[in-house]
Amino acid sequence: MAAKRGATGRRLELGLRLRGIREGILVNGKPMTRKTAVAGTKLSEAALQRIETGGLNFRNVGDLRKLLAKYGVEDEETVQGLIDLNRDATSQDWVTRYRGQMLPAMQGFVGIEAEAQEIRIYHPQVVHGLLQTEAYAQAIYEIEKPIEETTSEFIRVNVELRMERKRRVLERDPDPVKLWAILGEAGLRYMIGGPDVMRAQYEEITRLAQLGHVKIQVLPITSRGYRASSDLAILDLGDGLPPMVQVDNAWGAVSTSDKPREVSRFIRRFSEMIASALPSEETPEFMHRLAREL
Repeated sequence: MAAKRGATGRRLELGLRLRGIREGILVNGKPMTRKTAVAGTKLSEAALQRIETGGLNFRNVGDLRKLLAKYGVEDEETVQGLIDLNRDATSQDWVTRYRGQMLPAMQGFVGIEAEAQEIRIYHPQVVHGLLQTEAYAQAIYEIEKPIEETTSEFIRVNVELRMERKRRVLERDPDPVKLWAILGEAGLRYMIGGPDVMRAQYEEITRLAQLGHVKIQVLPITSRGYRASSDLAILDLGDGLPPMVQVDNAWGAVSTSDKPREVSRFIRRFSEMIASALPSEETPEFMHRLAREL
C-alpha cells in the first residue's frame, strides 16, 4: 500500500501531467516549447518550468484554465481534475517550517524524498544524511561553519531538518521507504566530531542495516571496480510518476532530473558499484571493525 501523496507529490503529478500535455502538442513538427506555451499569458517561462518540475503550483486557478485552453484541453472532467490537483498542491507540508533556513535548491528535493517508494543512495566522502546520527550531523555543520559563514541558528534548524528527513523516510508508517545505500570506506573513516561520535555513528549504521527495508553496503578502498566520484540518489516515486536522480554539485546546489537517459545512466552507475561493494550481510562486522580501530 503506497503512502498517501502529500503537497509536494501532488505538485509533481500536476507538473508531469501539464508537461505531458504541452509536449504532446507539435509546433512545426516539434513539441511545443515553454516559451510558446506562456506567450500571451501572465505566466513567465521560468514559472512554467517550476510548475512542470513540481516546485510551484498555480496561485490563480484562472491562469491554469487559460493554459489548458491554450493547450486545447476542453474536457471539463480533465480540467476539473487538474484544478483539484492544483488545489491540493497548495496546502503546506512539513517542509514549510524549515524553508527560511534551507538552501533554495534543497526545498523541493526534501519534499520529494519523503514521498519516494524506494531510494538508492551513494556517498563517497561522508556518511549519507539519511543514515547520520544527530551528533554526526551537528559535527559536520560545525566543521563547515567558518567556511560557509553559517550561523548557530542555521545549524540548529538544519540538524533538526536532517533528523526529520531521516524519520520521514525510514520510519514512515505504515510504508517506510525501501533504502539501498552504498557508502565509501574512505568516507566512513573520515573522522567527524571525534571517536565517540564515530562509534555512535557506526552503531547507528549497524542498527539500520538490520532493518527489513534497509540495505547498506560498503565500497572498500581496495575495490578495483567502478566508483562514482560524487554522491547520488535515485528515487522511485511510484504511482505513475517517473523516477528521479539527484546529485550535489561543486557550488553547493542540488541538481535533479527525471529524463530517462539521465536516470538510466545513474542506475548503471549504482548497479556497477553494487558488484564492487561488500555484501550487505558483512556491513555490521565492518562497522564493528572500524569502531575497534578508533
